[in-house]
Amino acid sequence: MRHIISQTPLRISLFGGGTDYPSYYQRKPGAVLGFTIDQYVYVSLNTVSRFFTPRLRVSYSKIEEIKSVDEIQHPSVRTCLQYKQMDLPLDIHISADLPAKTGLGSSSAFTVGFLNALYALQGTRISRELLAEEALHVEQDLIQERVGSQDQYHAAFGGVNVFEFSAEKICARPVVMRQENKRALQNHLFVFYTGLTRFAHEVLEEQLVKTDSCASDRTLERMYEMVFEAETILSKAPAAEVPELLGRLLHEGWQLKKMLSNKISNPWIDEIYERAIAAGAAGGKLCGAGGGGFLVFLIPTQAIAKVKQALSDLPEVSFHFESHGSTILYMKE
Repeated sequence: MRHIISQTPLRISLFGGGTDYPSYYQRKPGAVLGFTIDQYVYVSLNTVSRFFTPRLRVSYSKIEEIKSVDEIQHPSVRTCLQYKQMDLPLDIHISADLPAKTGLGSSSAFTVGFLNALYALQGTRISRELLAEEALHVEQDLIQERVGSQDQYHAAFGGVNVFEFSAEKICARPVVMRQENKRALQNHLFVFYTGLTRFAHEVLEEQLVKTDSCASDRTLERMYEMVFEAETILSKAPAAEVPELLGRLLHEGWQLKKMLSNKISNPWIDEIYERAIAAGAAGGKLCGAGGGGFLVFLIPTQAIAKVKQALSDLPEVSFHFESHGSTILYMKE
């Protein structure tokens, strides 16, 4: 019997979201800038005796007890096991530090973490790049989900990164910045929970129709440019100017993001956002596809207390950057 636990970080995407969909970057270059946080998805795998009944147990928001891989309802669990051609008796447990369907990339973090655990079960170490590529293949090609291509890379690589997308390849590089600039980003970035969860594909339907028809190209082209402007700010701006400069860019990006679909925001989210801006936040956005989940704001020092007071009805999420990506936390024969 073997017991393996993988730990895979959630992510916050700041710039370029929407340009990471294949229907866009097969035609035009895409890029995103974001980072992973010390809030995780955990996958626990236990091999069990062949006498175990049922042969497979999958525990997440519900519990599945089944006899064969093909019977598994959880699409990523079923497809990953089929893809890896693994038909061992297994007890699989999935848990997370934060709620799913909230725009922090938990679905792809699970796929990355599950594949990582399956490789560990086989006694194999996989590179970050290959882990991201295989998670992308599982989600986009095998399950055929209309998902972007950034979450898998964030989860596999960890850290603060720029990912660039084209028809030929996907490239990853860390954002190079001084420690004082990294501290300025960490100390002035605040995340609040709206309490709303949603299925990303429901929010994305209109956005992807407009992307496929090229109707959003000008908006997405500007969002692509902003990735490199943000990278320059983080790399070269004085630390004291980072919150204001990056916040203003984030505000512009949020206005553009809302143009991609009328489901990205709603009157209640707009009201929360305006409260934060009125209290002194430089800029912000909803994480992920939109429609709910977590709001992130960049707030200058002098406005932090006022913004927190203005949003006192929303739970704040404490977090730090993490830089390891998906890791094997525990392994026992």
